[in-house]
Amino acid sequence: MDSWWSLGDWSGFRGSELATNEIVCPFCGERGNWSAEFSAQKRQPNGYKILHYDTLKCGSCASFVQAFWSAGSGLHDFRVQPWPLKVCKAPEHWPEAIGRYWLQAKRNIKDESWDAAAVMARSALQLSLRDQGATGRTLQAEIDDLASKGVLPSLMRDWAHEVRALGNDSAHPAPSQAPTEAQDARDIVQFLDFFLEYSYSLPKKINDYRARRSTA
Repeated sequence: MDSWWSLGDWSGFRGSELATNEIVCPFCGERGNWSAEFSAQKRQPNGYKILHYDTLKCGSCASFVQAFWSAGSGLHDFRVQPWPLKVCKAPEHWPEAIGRYWLQAKRNIKDESWDAAAVMARSALQLSLRDQGATGRTLQAEIDDLASKGVLPSLMRDWAHEVRALGNDSAHPAPSQAPTEAQDARDIVQFLDFFLEYSYSLPKKINDYRARRSTA
């Protein structure tokens, strides 16, 4: 997105009204319990888009957030500040089991449980590979299988092997093995983010674009 005027044009949520049911309170964690306290709009000069600036009040803890949002052709998207510091859920278009392990990896990073984060990242990776049809007796073989089929480009293959290697160290530790370094765990979970973005979020964005173009 190269302009805020493009918000909601290519991806986001169905409909032209703000999906407050998707907004999580950054203070108490309540989802979707909002009332609108203030609203302002700005219309695009010589265009059709409208940018919305809504102040929302949480019905649970009475805290406030600002939702900045805009609608395109059948979609809308938003940004909220402040945002939750705790990761509460995986994207809905990801397979449930993969999202569950990814969420645990994220929470283990937050809790500074570095070994556990690496193991959960490895599990999420392996589930994703199998979901995409990988075969092989080991995780290494499954990664190379998808790479040989052209599903994974070489850079994604290399990242996947990094997740596998660190996860293996934590899942099958030796008595003299050093603990997982904090930065290594953070890097591996970030690599997993890229992998799942490539595997699931990017295809969804492409499909949303094609759907929008087919009805234009």
